[in-house]
Amino acid sequence: MAKNPRYRFCVGPWNFSEGRDPYGPETRPAQSFDWKLGALKELGFDGMMFHDDDAVPDIDSKSPAQVLKEAKELKKRLDGEGIVAEMVAPRLWFHPNTIDGAYTSNDAKQRRYAIDRSKQCIDIANVLGTDLIVLWLAREGTYLRESKNGRRSTDLLVEALDAMLAHDKRIRLAIEPKPNEPMDHAYIPTTGHALAIAQLAMAPARVGCLIESAHAILAGLDPADEIDFAMTFGKLWSVHLNDQNGLKFDQDKPFGSANLRVAFNQVRVLERTGYGKNGEFVCFDVHPFRTTKPEHSLKHLSNSRETFERLVAKARSFPEKAAQKLVADRNYQDLDQLVLNHLMGS
Repeated sequence: MAKNPRYRFCVGPWNFSEGRDPYGPETRPAQSFDWKLGALKELGFDGMMFHDDDAVPDIDSKSPAQVLKEAKELKKRLDGEGIVAEMVAPRLWFHPNTIDGAYTSNDAKQRRYAIDRSKQCIDIANVLGTDLIVLWLAREGTYLRESKNGRRSTDLLVEALDAMLAHDKRIRLAIEPKPNEPMDHAYIPTTGHALAIAQLAMAPARVGCLIESAHAILAGLDPADEIDFAMTFGKLWSVHLNDQNGLKFDQDKPFGSANLRVAFNQVRVLERTGYGKNGEFVCFDVHPFRTTKPEHSLKHLSNSRETFERLVAKARSFPEKAAQKLVADRNYQDLDQLVLNHLMGS
C-alpha cells in the first residue's frame, strides 16, 4: 500500500520478539540488532524507539564516557540506514535496585539510582537526536497498599519528573500509563492520571503522555477516548497501537487483530485531531504470535501498518453527512449499522 505522507511509522527492537510469554520460553531464534535495523529499513519504517539499554547494552557496567561513545556509534548506524530515533526510555523495571519501585521505592538509594539512570537516558537521547523521553512507570505501584503511602509516592514521582526536567531544558517527558502488570496496582494507571501529575511538575508544558491501545483496554477504557482526551490538552506525543483481547496479560497483538471497530475509532480520532501533523510517530508496539514461524516473524509489523493505512482510508471515506443526520435524529441503531457496513465494505 502506498505510504501516507502524513504519518511516520516506528517500532522498537523488542517488537522483533522471539516468542517468550509469561508462561513459556522463546520459540524462535534471536536476531542481531543489525538484522533488526535492516528489516526495519526493508519494511519501509521511518524510526526506531529505544530503551536506554537497547541503545547501549549492559549500560550499568559502563562509564558515562563509554555510554556516550556507544550512543554516538549507534547514531551513525541509524543515519546510515536513514532511520531516526523516535524516543528513548529508561528501563527501570529489570534491575535489582527497582524491585520495590524506582522513583517510588521506599529506599532512598534506589530512588537515586532511578533518577541518575534517567538523567543518563536523557544524555543518550540528546546524542541520538530526539527530545522525547518515555516513562513507562512499570514498578511505580505496590503489591500491598500498606507498604507505601500513595500521597508520598505521588510527591516522589513529581520529584523525579522535576529532576529530569532540570537536567535538560529541552527534553519532553511522555508518561505511558498502564493500570497493572507488573505491579498489582499502578500509581499512574490512566491518561487522566498522567496529565494530572504533569500539572505538578516544574515545567508542565514539557510533560505529556504516550497512549498504548492495550494499556487503555486493560484499564477498561476505550483507546479512542483516551486519545481524544490527550489531544484536547495538546499532550499526545506518541502512540503505541496494538490490540488486546480482554483483561488478560498485556498481549501486544497486531493492530486491529482483536477488535477492528476499536482500531477504526482510534484511527478516526487520530485523523480528526490532526495527529502526525507536528511530526509525531505512529508506533506499533506489537509482537508476533508465539506460534509464528521464523520465516513469518515480520508479518505482525507489516500487517499492523497495512491495517492502519486501510483504516485511514476508511476514516477519510466515512459517510460523515449521513452519520450526522442519524445523530441528529438520535437514530443510533442505524448509525451502528452504518459503521458496520462501512467497515465491511457494503
